[in-house]
Amino acid sequence: MGVTPRKELGQHFLVDENIVGVIGRLAELDPGDVVLEIGPGLGVLTRYLAERVALVHAVEIDRSLDPHLPRLANVRVVFGDALRIDLAGLEPPPGKLVSNLPYNVATPIVVESLDGLPSVRSWCVMVQREVADRFFASPGTKAYGAVSVLVQLAAERTGFHPVSRTVFRPQPNVDSALVAFRRRELPHDFADIKRVVEAAFAHRRKTLPNSLELAGVGSREAAAAALESLGRPRATRAEALEPQEFVDLEQLLS
Repeated sequence: MGVTPRKELGQHFLVDENIVGVIGRLAELDPGDVVLEIGPGLGVLTRYLAERVALVHAVEIDRSLDPHLPRLANVRVVFGDALRIDLAGLEPPPGKLVSNLPYNVATPIVVESLDGLPSVRSWCVMVQREVADRFFASPGTKAYGAVSVLVQLAAERTGFHPVSRTVFRPQPNVDSALVAFRRRELPHDFADIKRVVEAAFAHRRKTLPNSLELAGVGSREAAAAALESLGRPRATRAEALEPQEFVDLEQLLS
Protein backbone atom coordinates (compact mmCIF):
# COMPACT_ATOMS: atom_id res chain seq x y z
CA MET A 1 0.00 0.00 0.00
CA GLY A 2 3.02 2.25 -0.30
CA VAL A 3 3.42 2.56 3.47
CA THR A 4 6.77 2.10 5.20
CA PRO A 5 6.31 1.02 8.83
CA ARG A 6 8.28 3.13 11.28
CA LYS A 7 10.31 1.02 13.70
CA GLU A 8 10.65 3.84 16.22
CA LEU A 9 6.84 3.88 16.56
CA GLY A 10 6.61 0.13 17.07
CA GLN A 11 4.47 -0.22 13.95
CA HIS A 12 3.37 -3.71 12.92
CA PHE A 13 0.22 -3.27 10.87
CA LEU A 14 -2.67 -5.66 11.26
CA VAL A 15 -3.44 -6.95 7.76
CA ASP A 16 -5.33 -10.22 8.31
CA GLU A 17 -9.06 -9.54 8.52
CA ASN A 18 -9.74 -13.00 9.98
CA ILE A 19 -8.26 -12.02 13.35
CA VAL A 20 -10.61 -9.05 13.74
CA GLY A 21 -13.48 -11.50 14.25
CA VAL A 22 -11.65 -12.90 17.26
CA ILE A 23 -11.12 -9.37 18.55
CA GLY A 24 -14.82 -8.64 18.14
CA ARG A 25 -15.78 -11.76 20.07
CA LEU A 26 -13.38 -11.11 22.95
CA ALA A 27 -14.38 -7.43 23.09
CA GLU A 28 -18.07 -8.36 23.29
CA LEU A 29 -19.00 -5.48 20.99
CA ASP A 30 -22.43 -3.92 21.24
CA PRO A 31 -24.15 -1.51 18.80
CA GLY A 32 -24.24 1.17 21.49
CA ASP A 33 -20.53 1.01 22.34
CA VAL A 34 -18.16 3.96 22.16
CA VAL A 35 -14.72 2.47 21.50
CA LEU A 36 -11.22 3.88 21.84
CA GLU A 37 -8.71 2.47 19.35
CA ILE A 38 -5.07 3.46 19.76
CA GLY A 39 -2.78 2.92 16.80
CA PRO A 40 -5.30 2.18 14.03
CA GLY A 41 -2.52 1.87 11.44
CA LEU A 42 -4.06 1.00 8.08
CA GLY A 43 -7.57 0.96 9.51
CA VAL A 44 -8.37 -2.77 9.20
CA LEU A 45 -9.68 -3.01 12.76
CA THR A 46 -11.16 0.50 12.59
CA ARG A 47 -13.48 -0.43 9.73
CA TYR A 48 -14.56 -3.61 11.48
CA LEU A 49 -15.36 -1.71 14.66
CA ALA A 50 -17.21 1.05 12.83
CA GLU A 51 -19.60 -1.49 11.33
CA ARG A 52 -20.54 -2.80 14.79
CA VAL A 53 -20.45 0.04 17.31
CA ALA A 54 -21.87 3.54 17.70
CA LEU A 55 -18.59 5.46 17.60
CA VAL A 56 -14.84 4.86 17.28
CA HIS A 57 -12.25 7.31 18.61
CA ALA A 58 -9.15 6.37 16.58
CA VAL A 59 -5.93 7.87 17.98
CA GLU A 60 -2.94 7.74 15.63
CA ILE A 61 0.49 9.34 16.07
CA ASP A 62 1.62 8.93 12.45
CA ARG A 63 0.00 11.55 10.20
CA SER A 64 1.36 9.84 7.08
CA LEU A 65 -1.32 7.17 7.62
CA ASP A 66 -4.12 9.69 7.21
CA PRO A 67 -5.03 8.59 3.64
CA HIS A 68 -5.51 4.99 4.80
CA LEU A 69 -7.86 5.67 7.70
CA PRO A 70 -11.60 5.36 7.02
CA ARG A 71 -13.71 8.46 6.53
CA LEU A 72 -16.90 7.31 8.17
CA ALA A 73 -19.54 9.22 10.09
CA ASN A 74 -18.93 7.22 13.27
CA VAL A 75 -15.11 7.33 13.17
CA ARG A 76 -13.33 10.28 14.75
CA VAL A 77 -9.62 10.30 13.98
CA VAL A 78 -7.39 12.11 16.46
CA PHE A 79 -3.74 12.61 15.54
CA GLY A 80 -1.34 12.73 18.45
CA ASP A 81 0.63 10.77 21.02
CA ALA A 82 -1.81 8.69 23.08
CA LEU A 83 0.44 9.09 26.12
CA ARG A 84 0.30 12.88 25.90
CA ILE A 85 -3.15 13.89 24.69
CA ASP A 86 -6.15 14.12 27.00
CA LEU A 87 -7.91 10.84 26.28
CA ALA A 88 -10.16 11.38 29.31
CA GLY A 89 -11.51 14.46 27.54
CA LEU A 90 -12.87 12.55 24.54
CA GLU A 91 -16.58 13.07 23.98
CA PRO A 92 -18.57 10.99 24.23
CA PRO A 93 -16.29 9.11 26.64
CA PRO A 94 -15.19 5.63 25.49
CA GLY A 95 -16.51 2.62 27.35
CA LYS A 96 -14.13 0.12 25.76
CA LEU A 97 -10.49 0.16 24.68
CA VAL A 98 -10.02 -2.15 21.68
CA SER A 99 -6.65 -1.92 19.96
CA ASN A 100 -3.71 -3.52 18.27
CA LEU A 101 -1.38 -1.54 20.51
CA PRO A 102 2.02 -0.34 19.25
CA TYR A 103 4.62 -2.52 20.97
CA ASN A 104 6.66 0.33 22.38
CA VAL A 105 3.79 1.94 24.30
CA ALA A 106 1.47 -0.98 25.05
CA THR A 107 2.29 -1.36 28.75
CA PRO A 108 2.16 2.34 29.73
CA ILE A 109 -1.08 2.85 27.79
CA VAL A 110 -2.78 -0.01 29.63
CA VAL A 111 -1.42 1.00 33.04
CA GLU A 112 -2.33 4.66 32.62
CA SER A 113 -5.83 3.78 31.40
CA LEU A 114 -6.63 1.86 34.59
CA ASP A 115 -7.23 5.04 36.58
CA GLY A 116 -6.73 7.68 33.89
CA LEU A 117 -9.72 6.54 31.81
CA PRO A 118 -12.45 5.81 34.36
CA SER A 119 -15.12 5.57 31.64
CA VAL A 120 -13.42 2.50 30.13
CA ARG A 121 -15.07 -0.60 31.57
CA SER A 122 -13.35 -3.24 29.44
CA TRP A 123 -10.24 -3.78 27.34
CA CYS A 124 -9.35 -6.05 24.43
CA VAL A 125 -5.78 -5.42 23.34
CA MET A 126 -3.25 -7.06 21.06
CA VAL A 127 0.20 -6.98 22.66
CA GLN A 128 3.41 -8.95 22.72
CA ARG A 129 2.84 -12.40 24.18
CA GLU A 130 5.21 -11.74 27.08
CA VAL A 131 3.30 -8.54 27.91
CA ALA A 132 -0.04 -10.37 27.81
CA ASP A 133 1.38 -13.04 30.13
CA ARG A 134 2.68 -10.36 32.47
CA PHE A 135 -0.74 -8.73 32.93
CA PHE A 136 -2.15 -11.74 34.78
CA ALA A 137 1.00 -13.48 35.98
CA SER A 138 0.94 -15.22 39.37
CA PRO A 139 3.04 -14.11 42.36
CA GLY A 140 6.44 -15.78 42.51
CA THR A 141 6.76 -16.18 38.74
CA LYS A 142 9.34 -14.46 36.56
CA ALA A 143 6.64 -12.53 34.69
CA TYR A 144 5.03 -11.14 37.86
CA GLY A 145 5.75 -7.49 38.46
CA ALA A 146 4.27 -4.06 39.12
CA VAL A 147 2.14 -4.21 35.97
CA SER A 148 0.69 -7.56 37.06
CA VAL A 149 -0.32 -6.18 40.44
CA LEU A 150 -1.91 -3.00 39.07
CA VAL A 151 -3.84 -4.73 36.28
CA GLN A 152 -5.12 -7.45 38.60
CA LEU A 153 -6.22 -4.92 41.22
CA ALA A 154 -8.15 -2.99 38.57
CA ALA A 155 -9.52 -5.78 36.36
CA GLU A 156 -10.32 -9.45 35.87
CA ARG A 157 -9.34 -11.36 32.75
CA THR A 158 -12.19 -12.43 30.49
CA GLY A 159 -10.36 -13.79 27.44
CA PHE A 160 -7.02 -14.75 25.92
CA HIS A 161 -6.03 -15.77 22.39
CA PRO A 162 -2.51 -16.41 20.98
CA VAL A 163 -1.90 -14.63 17.67
CA SER A 164 0.30 -15.74 14.78
CA ARG A 165 3.04 -13.43 13.54
CA THR A 166 1.62 -13.78 10.03
CA VAL A 167 -1.30 -11.42 10.73
CA PHE A 168 1.10 -8.44 10.75
CA ARG A 169 3.16 -6.57 8.20
CA PRO A 170 6.02 -6.48 8.77
CA GLN A 171 6.05 -9.70 10.73
CA PRO A 172 7.41 -9.07 14.24
CA ASN A 173 10.20 -11.13 15.76
CA VAL A 174 8.07 -11.89 18.81
CA ASP A 175 4.81 -13.68 19.44
CA SER A 176 1.63 -11.76 20.18
CA ALA A 177 -1.62 -12.37 21.99
CA LEU A 178 -5.04 -10.87 22.49
CA VAL A 179 -6.00 -10.34 26.09
CA ALA A 180 -9.39 -9.13 27.27
CA PHE A 181 -10.24 -7.92 30.76
CA ARG A 182 -13.08 -6.19 32.59
CA ARG A 183 -12.84 -3.46 35.21
CA ARG A 184 -13.21 -4.16 38.90
CA GLU A 185 -14.06 -1.47 41.42
CA LEU A 186 -10.80 0.42 41.99
CA PRO A 187 -9.55 0.95 45.54
CA HIS A 188 -10.27 4.59 46.40
CA ASP A 189 -6.57 5.23 47.04
CA PHE A 190 -5.36 3.56 43.83
CA ALA A 191 -2.88 6.36 43.04
CA ASP A 192 -1.13 5.83 46.41
CA ILE A 193 -1.18 2.04 45.95
CA LYS A 194 0.31 2.49 42.48
CA ARG A 195 3.19 4.51 43.94
CA VAL A 196 3.93 1.82 46.52
CA VAL A 197 3.71 -1.01 43.97
CA GLU A 198 6.06 0.68 41.51
CA ALA A 199 8.53 1.44 44.31
CA ALA A 200 8.35 -2.13 45.62
CA PHE A 201 9.40 -3.54 42.25
CA ALA A 202 11.93 -0.80 41.45
CA HIS A 203 14.79 -2.94 42.79
CA ARG A 204 13.77 -6.53 42.17
CA ARG A 205 16.88 -8.06 43.74
CA LYS A 206 16.35 -6.16 46.98
CA THR A 207 14.00 -7.11 49.78
CA LEU A 208 10.77 -5.14 49.75
CA PRO A 209 11.73 -2.91 52.71
CA ASN A 210 15.04 -2.03 51.06
CA SER A 211 13.38 -1.32 47.73
CA LEU A 212 10.77 0.96 49.30
CA GLU A 213 13.43 2.89 51.20
CA LEU A 214 15.63 3.27 48.12
CA ALA A 215 12.62 4.59 46.19
CA GLY A 216 11.86 7.09 48.93
CA VAL A 217 8.42 5.70 49.74
CA GLY A 218 9.03 4.65 53.35
CA SER A 219 11.69 3.66 55.81
CA ARG A 220 13.08 0.15 55.90
CA GLU A 221 11.83 -0.34 59.46
CA ALA A 222 8.30 0.86 58.72
CA ALA A 223 8.07 -1.46 55.69
CA ALA A 224 9.45 -4.40 57.69
CA ALA A 225 6.90 -3.77 60.43
CA ALA A 226 4.12 -3.61 57.85
CA LEU A 227 5.21 -6.95 56.39
CA GLU A 228 5.18 -8.54 59.82
CA SER A 229 1.62 -7.25 60.30
CA LEU A 230 0.73 -9.09 57.11
CA GLY A 231 2.32 -12.27 58.43
CA ARG A 232 5.26 -11.98 56.05
CA PRO A 233 8.99 -12.21 56.91
CA ARG A 234 10.94 -8.95 56.95
CA ALA A 235 13.11 -10.23 54.10
CA THR A 236 10.13 -10.73 51.73
CA ARG A 237 10.56 -9.51 48.15
CA ALA A 238 7.86 -7.73 46.20
CA GLU A 239 7.22 -10.62 43.82
CA ALA A 240 6.04 -12.83 46.71
CA LEU A 241 3.06 -10.63 47.63
CA GLU A 242 -0.46 -11.12 46.30
CA PRO A 243 -2.04 -8.03 44.66
CA GLN A 244 -4.44 -7.49 47.57
CA GLU A 245 -1.52 -7.51 50.01
CA PHE A 246 -0.19 -4.35 48.35
CA VAL A 247 -3.46 -2.63 49.22
CA ASP A 248 -2.98 -3.63 52.85
CA LEU A 249 0.70 -2.65 52.72
CA GLU A 250 -0.12 0.85 51.49
CA GLN A 251 -2.65 1.31 54.29
CA LEU A 252 -0.14 0.16 56.89
CA LEU A 253 2.51 2.56 55.55
CA SER A 254 0.20 5.58 55.32
